Amino acid sequence: MSGYGQFCPVARASEIFAERWTPLILREIRTDHHHFSEILKGLHRVSPSVLGQRLRSLERVGVIETRPNPSGRGSTYHLTEAGTQLAEVIQALGVWGQRWLEVGPEHLDPDVLMWQVFKHLDPTRLPAARRVVRFELHGVKRRYWLILQREDPDLCYSNPGFDTDLVVRAGVEALVRVYLGQWSLADAVRCGQVETEGSRELGRGMAEWFPRSGFAPHAQPVSFDGSTKSFVLRSA
Repeated sequence: MSGYGQFCPVARASEIFAERWTPLILREIRTDHHHFSEILKGLHRVSPSVLGQRLRSLERVGVIETRPNPSGRGSTYHLTEAGTQLAEVIQALGVWGQRWLEVGPEHLDPDVLMWQVFKHLDPTRLPAARRVVRFELHGVKRRYWLILQREDPDLCYSNPGFDTDLVVRAGVEALVRVYLGQWSLADAVRCGQVETEGSRELGRGMAEWFPRSGFAPHAQPVSFDGSTKSFVLRSA
C-alpha cells in the first residue's frame, strides 16, 4: 500500500508534498516557469517521463492545472488555489534551508548554478545593447556564455558566435555563495576567487547585473579562509 495509511493531515499532505521532485516542481511553477521544457531544465536531473508522471499526479490531486499553451501546441502548468497555498510551504522550506543547512561539495553543480543565474537575471539591470560574458569555472571543462541583453538574455553552452566582452574565471563554490547571498562579489574578487578579463565597465558592474537568490536575505554570511581554501561561517 502506498502512502502512510494514516488520516492525520500531516501524513496525507506528506504523501503529496514529500514525494521526490514534487517540491522542486512547485518551486519552478511558482517562479513563473509554466512550460514542460522550462520545468525540466530547472530540475536538471529528472527524466522527462518522471516529470510527466509527477505533473499528472499533482493535477489529479488538484495542486496544479493545465491550460492551453497560448504560444503554440501543448499545455502549460499553473498552480491552483490549493497549489498556491502549498507553495507557501516551499518558501518557508527555502528560508529554513538557507538559514540552517550548509553547502557541501555534492551541491555544487555548475549547470544548476548557471541556469539559476540566467533565470534570475533582472532585465532592468542589463544593458540595452548585447554584451557577451564567458564563464570559465575552475575544474569544469564546459564553458558558458551569458548573453546580457535587456530584451532577450540567453544562456549558451557552446560558442554563440559573438565577440566575448568579458571573461569571468571563478570557482563554482565562490559563485554559488555569492548567488546565495552568503558572500559579496567584492570579497570574492578581493580573495582572488573571482577574476574578470575584458570590458572594465562590464566587470566593474558585475555586482549590479549578477543576480542573487530570492532567499539571500536569510543567508548566513561566510568568510574565505585563504590558508585552508575553504569557507567558514562568520561568528555573530
